[in-house]
Amino acid sequence: MTNMFGFVLYLAALSLLTGSEAVSQTFISPGEVNITTCPISYYGQRYEKVFVSLDANRFAFCFGGAFSAGLPNSCILLSGGSADRGELEVFSRVIPFGSGVHKVLPDLESTGECVNVIALKDNKEAEIQQVELGNFGAQAVLGIKTFPGYTRADVEADSQVNGQTVSKKTFQTSETSNGVITDISGCRLSGTVFKANTTDDSEICSMVTCGPDGVAKVVSKCGPMQSCHKGSCVPSSSCTVVASAVISFSGKVLKVPDRCGYTLLSMPGLKVHGVFRERQRKDVSFLDHVIVKLDGEGIEISVKQSRVRLNGNVLELNATAQEFRGVQLSKDLTGVKVKIFTSSHTVHVLFDGDKALIRVSGLTAAVQGLCGDWRGFSGDKVAEFSSRGCEVKHEDPADTSIDCEAAKKWCSHLKQAPFSACNKLIDPEPFITACSNTLCKYPAKDGLQCKSLEAYAMLCSQTGSLKMEEWRKTTHCSAQRSCQDTFCSDHEFCSQKYSGARPRCLCRALFASKYSSDNTYGEPTVCKHKSASVSLAKCLLADHGIDSSILHLNDQACRGQEDEETHMVTFSFNSSNTCGTVIKVNDSRIIYKNTIMTQNISTDGKVYRHDMLHIDFSCFFTQPGTKSMAVRLKQSSVDQRITSGAWRYNLTMRGYTDPMLSSPIESGTGVQLDERIWVQLKTEGLDENLINLVAQSCWATSQPSPSGMLKYDLVINGCPNPVDGTVEVVNNGMGTYIVFSFDSFQFSGKTGDVYLHCKLQLCVKEGDRCVPRCNQHGRWRRSVTSGYLDENPVLITMGWTS
Repeated sequence: MTNMFGFVLYLAALSLLTGSEAVSQTFISPGEVNITTCPISYYGQRYEKVFVSLDANRFAFCFGGAFSAGLPNSCILLSGGSADRGELEVFSRVIPFGSGVHKVLPDLESTGECVNVIALKDNKEAEIQQVELGNFGAQAVLGIKTFPGYTRADVEADSQVNGQTVSKKTFQTSETSNGVITDISGCRLSGTVFKANTTDDSEICSMVTCGPDGVAKVVSKCGPMQSCHKGSCVPSSSCTVVASAVISFSGKVLKVPDRCGYTLLSMPGLKVHGVFRERQRKDVSFLDHVIVKLDGEGIEISVKQSRVRLNGNVLELNATAQEFRGVQLSKDLTGVKVKIFTSSHTVHVLFDGDKALIRVSGLTAAVQGLCGDWRGFSGDKVAEFSSRGCEVKHEDPADTSIDCEAAKKWCSHLKQAPFSACNKLIDPEPFITACSNTLCKYPAKDGLQCKSLEAYAMLCSQTGSLKMEEWRKTTHCSAQRSCQDTFCSDHEFCSQKYSGARPRCLCRALFASKYSSDNTYGEPTVCKHKSASVSLAKCLLADHGIDSSILHLNDQACRGQEDEETHMVTFSFNSSNTCGTVIKVNDSRIIYKNTIMTQNISTDGKVYRHDMLHIDFSCFFTQPGTKSMAVRLKQSSVDQRITSGAWRYNLTMRGYTDPMLSSPIESGTGVQLDERIWVQLKTEGLDENLINLVAQSCWATSQPSPSGMLKYDLVINGCPNPVDGTVEVVNNGMGTYIVFSFDSFQFSGKTGDVYLHCKLQLCVKEGDRCVPRCNQHGRWRRSVTSGYLDENPVLITMGWTS
């Protein structure tokens, strides 16, 4: 409390001194006061109107409408009393704010901006009672002053939200005649009001803090490896499934040997199953989808990469949890979340299309399944979710691109910063073992290196000891685009061609193997009653860099029809719609012949990124026939070493087929069109603390000369060519090496050699002066022009040949 009279005089004096004019409004009560020019945040909610009313006993200020007893309104109710000189009048004004209140209410974080002054007068213009609502940003203050016309001995101030009292104070008129102020700041959360700068710990598992910003925050009382169950913090056990590895609650690592369905967790009334399938190798399995069954409730939830089904019906989920007979389901960027409440536990299942995290609160006894009390793979196999022949073992030829020692070194990142901050809470060894087992067997595809670290990072982020962006920056693992909205058929799986690329469906190895021996893209021709059709697998075409949407028959208007469920693309013609079919008579037999071909690339621009396709298919009247052709592009890398002047150093340019730069492109390496290529420009012999390497430009030509007539830009002024969305540049001007990547291509109308050229310069390191400035679209914003050691750039060339 303080002397309010001096406070009011100070404000009025400030207004006069600054020349500011008050905004005023006069009316006979009751009335509505517009405070748009000085809005008030009353217990966490902003208001721009005040409804004023009074009777013989009450002077009311409400924010949700005129006061009416019993209605859930937000009001400040003051005792009023009758004036002794007739009818009353309400006068309001808004004036600028000065300083001084912080000495009385030190919890105010912001300075005041303005004050709404609402004065109650009698019909002779004598003030009886004055109220001030002060704007302090997200906070607010209430000032009260009474005058001789006020007839009561005290003033009662009742602050209400939704009809419930938040704060009630009584002031004697000996105080209010001098003026008092009080804080009316706070927060609201789920209909509950909290006072500003307070903490409410009435909840068993959490507490609510209300800060000066008017925002209530819920803070869990449970530890990093605990969860709340029935109002208590209980231990939480975690089981992780990534690729074919299951890391059990006890930390044991199990390797699923085949492509069958297994029970991951079995508890009374609840089972969680995992179904494993192959991807690009037949001898390595991956977790494909998760099935949750509640026997007593008759619930079966199937969670796949892009579809969630409840008892066979597809669900549309979002970040807001939906409840289905006691099971909560939601979906966000981290994956699909299933929350099940049992009589003794709470079970959380998270599946993101690649890995599953199963957490059980209050787990004190052993549970069955691969995550718990393991009975062996035969005991936990589920015939209901296992396809015929899933147990058959396959042996693919060893992949010579795999470097097991390098893979183990990569997996050991989990013991280094920033992961090391989590090592005391979660043992990294089982995750390192699972990571190494997978990467020593499966090639560096589908973003698998980063996904092998993500499982540990997910657990660590839940303990609060690791932020996802920290480890991604350290390991150069960019966030993978989600496959949640990409539907793939049963013979496909969703992944990315390279880090940062858009998700797409790739062929599973067992499906693709049916066609690889015959070098075909799909099923044989079907001939029927002067008609013919051919069904090609979209994923097989995509694996060879062929976009099925640009294929057509002899008549370009005849395109393939894609089946939404199987993703098979069917091309067909008949006698009524020949689609340019050539009809011949040979030995009294009618022959129908057409061709599936790539769209005429001469109109597509300067370069193209798909293989040319030409598939003839024909039918005799009763006998089918098929012929297919494929064109492959081969590449070779050329290392060039340059020694320059007194600054003696070596400069190397080399191409790779993986983002980890572990699989160099050698002579004879087969590379498809539209396949990702990474190029590293690396120096040796330079002091990286003093000098940075800058790639000014990189371009491709169809001739060995860098000034060849056919030219295609990849890097312009140190930035990716903005018209080619496949180009990415890393570390340019930031060290002694540069990496850029792009999708391979061929010049339109050409089938010969393609040469890559780069202009490079050395730059004296000072801050970020050497780094080219590119905007978010890759366009150049500021060139690096100062600090170079060499005035003339170095030209280095690499080529690939068909």
